[in-house]
Amino acid sequence: MAEQDRHTFYAGKPQPSRDSPGHIDSIDPSTATPMCRVHTSSPAAIEAAVQSAQDAFPAWSSTSPIERARILQKAVALLREHNDDIARVETRDTGKPFSETSAVDVVTGADVLEYFAGLVAGGGLNGETLRLRPAAHVYTTKEPLGVCAGIGAWNYPIQIALWKSAPCLAAGNCMVYKPSEFTPLHAEILAGLYAAAGVPPGVFNVVYGGGDVGARLTAHPAIAKVSFTGQVSTGKKVAAAAAGGMKYVTMELGGKSPLIVLPDAPVDAAADVAMMANFYSSGQVCTNGTRVFVPRALKAAFEAAVLERVAHVRPGPLHDPATNFGPLSSAAHRDKVVAYIRRGLEEDRATLLCGGADPAPLLQSLPDAALRQGYWVRPTVFTDCTDAMAIVREEIFGPVMSILYYDGGDVDEAVRRANATELGLAAGVVGRDIDRCHTVVAKLQAGITWVNTWGESPAEMAVGGWKQSGVGVENGRRGLEAWVRNKSTLVEMGGSVGSVFAKL
Repeated sequence: MAEQDRHTFYAGKPQPSRDSPGHIDSIDPSTATPMCRVHTSSPAAIEAAVQSAQDAFPAWSSTSPIERARILQKAVALLREHNDDIARVETRDTGKPFSETSAVDVVTGADVLEYFAGLVAGGGLNGETLRLRPAAHVYTTKEPLGVCAGIGAWNYPIQIALWKSAPCLAAGNCMVYKPSEFTPLHAEILAGLYAAAGVPPGVFNVVYGGGDVGARLTAHPAIAKVSFTGQVSTGKKVAAAAAGGMKYVTMELGGKSPLIVLPDAPVDAAADVAMMANFYSSGQVCTNGTRVFVPRALKAAFEAAVLERVAHVRPGPLHDPATNFGPLSSAAHRDKVVAYIRRGLEEDRATLLCGGADPAPLLQSLPDAALRQGYWVRPTVFTDCTDAMAIVREEIFGPVMSILYYDGGDVDEAVRRANATELGLAAGVVGRDIDRCHTVVAKLQAGITWVNTWGESPAEMAVGGWKQSGVGVENGRRGLEAWVRNKSTLVEMGGSVGSVFAKL
């Protein structure tokens, strides 16, 4: 096996447990081979991790923001120093090419940690003071919440772990983090890196397991907040459980995001945006623009441009710099995506522009027999789609693009159709007329929007979904507010207290 076994991490170190209820085999998606065992955290181990965080909270929360920032900046330096080593683990764990994990996953996580460290060092936790009257004033303070739970997703493991832990720790909270059981290898690496940077034992802890472990963590009475990234149905359960305990929540859930190509859009640019919005990370991105609305007049040119670019999708050995497309994350997820492709063909009866359910053509192109055992799915494009099709309505979370056409003279039609969903995570517009782009994007019901691009989400940009796609935001200045609670204090300095209970 390629990796050391993983155990619950608390009090600053891994804690092998004799009472672990079992283990999960961590699988390399590119070859379907086991890499290590991840030992499920027992109820006693979860309790110990939470207690470790509780023990660490008084000292960490009373550490000055600038001192916390100095420690977190050391962690940033370590992340950047070990970027490629961490990225190689992410590649083996997720199945994403090293060309992606080395350039995006660790880098963007480190950017967020650096941003929040700088924000709290520069006064980001300052409150307000106002003069109420000559002898009285009011001041506010921002206080940390306490022990918080972070529940990660499998598609961007270390990035999501940093998106959650960075503002949490910077604000003075402690965290118990549960990675996805499908991609858990980053968690102990990050915990060890925090420790090496000087983060005190107990401030960042890790538990492992499936939904039952997440549920136990969410329900724990000592947990003040739950930050969850994942699918809508699971997020609703997590949010409901947290609400029963009056806990704070941040929910970053799924999407079925629209991309509207305006009539004046350059076809090549529109095709480039559509490719990035559908096939980056093999389509396993919650914000992906999987419903592509195109004017009918551009049909032939747009389809030709997409087909030209699909020819440059390069599956292969994941550590080869030329590889830009990997397998899906697990056998179960591969089967789900393939079932949707079959449904698109057999029930929805959409027109298949390229790809399909049979992986044979892709597998035959792979140079290594071991790779042919992996969870590969061909990049698939359906065209002539309608709004009622399952592949258009439901989140697939794989490399499947659906092209829908509209009358180019009625962009409002495209907007109405784009908004006709319970989800509202992301949306985008491509066009030459920037005024019209702004007008259209303002009408789209989504929390994250792009104009003439797709996917970039810098640390300074607060992101979060509308409707069923989430609650709250991550990153940006507002992202820090999600990890503190406000305290208001009124101070009377007049020397006497006005009272209705005085002698008449």
